[in-house]
Amino acid sequence: SSSTGGFQRASSLKDLELAKFASIAETWWDFEGPFKPLHVMNPTRLAFIRSTLCRHFDKDPNSARPFEGLKIVDVGCGGGILSEPLARMGATVTGVDAVEKNIKIARIHADLDPVTSTIEYYCTTAEKLVEEDRKFDAVIALEVIEHVANPAEFCKSLAALTVPDGATIISTINRSMRSYATAIVAAEYLLHWLPKGTHEWSSFLTPEELVLILQRANITVREMAGFVYSPLTGRWSLSDDIRVNFIVFGTKNCQ
Repeated sequence: SSSTGGFQRASSLKDLELAKFASIAETWWDFEGPFKPLHVMNPTRLAFIRSTLCRHFDKDPNSARPFEGLKIVDVGCGGGILSEPLARMGATVTGVDAVEKNIKIARIHADLDPVTSTIEYYCTTAEKLVEEDRKFDAVIALEVIEHVANPAEFCKSLAALTVPDGATIISTINRSMRSYATAIVAAEYLLHWLPKGTHEWSSFLTPEELVLILQRANITVREMAGFVYSPLTGRWSLSDDIRVNFIVFGTKNCQ
């Protein structure tokens, strides 16, 4: 079969990207460290995930554990800053990351709390999970697709991990002039929020491109939102403005 040959065996993550994240792995849970932008953005990302998944799976968004009974995989989980709140919301969570150091840190941190110690963490890739025939109700990959070598193949892997009529949620950065100014020039060079070279603008996808890639992978995008940062409050909010950061919610077509 083709799955044993060629590119499938190779990780879809660029080696350079892996090295970059390994070098700052210890700082995942440092709220003032390199991952501060993700910590600050996390409540907004979770608000979108909660509302879309509750609507789709007919769960109560006001419940303390609305994701009870859902199997969710967090692809490119890093140190677990998304996996942990998903577990607290009742989901059965699997977190995967190609960087071994990230997984070690995620596991150590999750084990501090009985609720999050149930998370299964693996140092692996989406492709390997597909080979193992794993299936999830929801597949989430936040701020990952801009770091993979082949976004189309990556999305096919995400689709293969999703049960029919299951959910796929992806967030990334738009390839727009505004994102060049804010995500790269401002965040990396002026504000030093992120290490220089964290992002490669040419690797970003536009919302149109991502929708098309997902369509070809058999996923229909149902909702899209932008994240907008307010320098005044220091907070992110959900918005119709998708010019810089955006998130999509799609469902896998039943065939």
